[in-house]
Amino acid sequence: MQTADLANIERKLRRRRLSPRDLAAMQRKLAGMDLRDIVRLVERQPSRRGAELVRLLPAPRAAVLFDALAPAHQAEIVEALGDHQIPGLFDALGTEDLVMLLDHMDPEVAERVLNELDEDDRAYTDLILAYEKGSVGRVMSPNVEAVGATETAQEVVDKLRSHVDDLETIYTVPVIDDMHHVTGVLSLKDLFKARADDEVGTIMREAQTVLESEDAEYAARRLIASGRLAYPVVDNGQHLVGIFTYDEAQDIVEFADSEDSARLGGSESLKQPYLSTPVLNLVRSRIVWLLVLAVSAILTVQVLGIFEDTLAQVTVLSLFIPLLTGTGGNTGNQAATTVTRALALHDVSKGDIFKVMWRELRVGATLGSVLGILGLGIAWAVFGQEIGIVIGSTLFCVCAMSATVGGIMPIIARAVGADPAVFSNPFISTFCDATGLVIYFLIAKSVLGL
Repeated sequence: MQTADLANIERKLRRRRLSPRDLAAMQRKLAGMDLRDIVRLVERQPSRRGAELVRLLPAPRAAVLFDALAPAHQAEIVEALGDHQIPGLFDALGTEDLVMLLDHMDPEVAERVLNELDEDDRAYTDLILAYEKGSVGRVMSPNVEAVGATETAQEVVDKLRSHVDDLETIYTVPVIDDMHHVTGVLSLKDLFKARADDEVGTIMREAQTVLESEDAEYAARRLIASGRLAYPVVDNGQHLVGIFTYDEAQDIVEFADSEDSARLGGSESLKQPYLSTPVLNLVRSRIVWLLVLAVSAILTVQVLGIFEDTLAQVTVLSLFIPLLTGTGGNTGNQAATTVTRALALHDVSKGDIFKVMWRELRVGATLGSVLGILGLGIAWAVFGQEIGIVIGSTLFCVCAMSATVGGIMPIIARAVGADPAVFSNPFISTFCDATGLVIYFLIAKSVLGL
């Protein structure tokens, strides 16, 4: 697709009203476009314009395009389509994808969508909606074909072939016993290597299962690390209830990492592409954190007010405030980011708080020693021995304190049931700024005899 054609379509979409001739011309151009180009085009538009593009596509292509969009974007497209919803728009969505879409919709619109589903799809959707948000059950697919250990490889192939359009995956097939317990898994590679009359029990592999109630992000990271394509999902009695695929795991991890990165930067993550996100949603994603930081920054102002007389006596101390607050904030940010990531990967747990504290104290002290010696030498050479001692000592103390605080805050958050990324870098920076200034002025008063 040529850039000029894309620009031409975008320019037409910006008009308030399109003539029938314009719509017909756009429909002809879209018919010759690669679907990936159309997806990118829709992702660059507000929901109203995106809905216009969806309307111009044949129902099968519209369904595939719709499936490629983020759930939040899908919800806005559906609301923009209103009563002009395209028949079969949800045909390409799996049950778990439809549930994610419903989670992003207004209740009234979600109810309307549910009422349009056929009986089987409605039953599967109600089943998934019954699970707690954030659990594996909420993101699994109940569309799974299980086989018995006494079935032959040829029988399995015939069974999969007859249901291939209804299944979430055929690459991992759970093997169950008469009580519906998972006893193993069968991969497509195993089937290709087996003879037609080989029994499943002789060629299946050991099953790695996941509980329906398990945290979805943790299960997703475990699945990706295992190198497997899917995990059978079981209940507390080890009965098969669904399948959790690599594709779903990848989407969950990508969203979780984006959310953590955004919160560490002091905002909420966007749930759809930037250009298709309404301006008001962009404001909402940032305003809360800005208000929190504005209030917390008052601490820094208060500290400066308390030590105003000290600054008045030795004005040179004010020159080093940006250096010390920046160093403390950055040191705390580094520690918080590292530990938050370690928590996400389950490298550390809540019980490791004292290990992390001791480790980060040593890391911060080492960093502080290097920076403190450097600061001591430079400040001594320019402003004299006493100022050099103040700056060097403060850098050492601030680095040790900031690294320790930044390291344990995410663990404290996890212990109280909060998202570790909520204790974001800007918050830690503000805390370390205020505390670092207190340390700075106390050392200055002691060394300079103020």
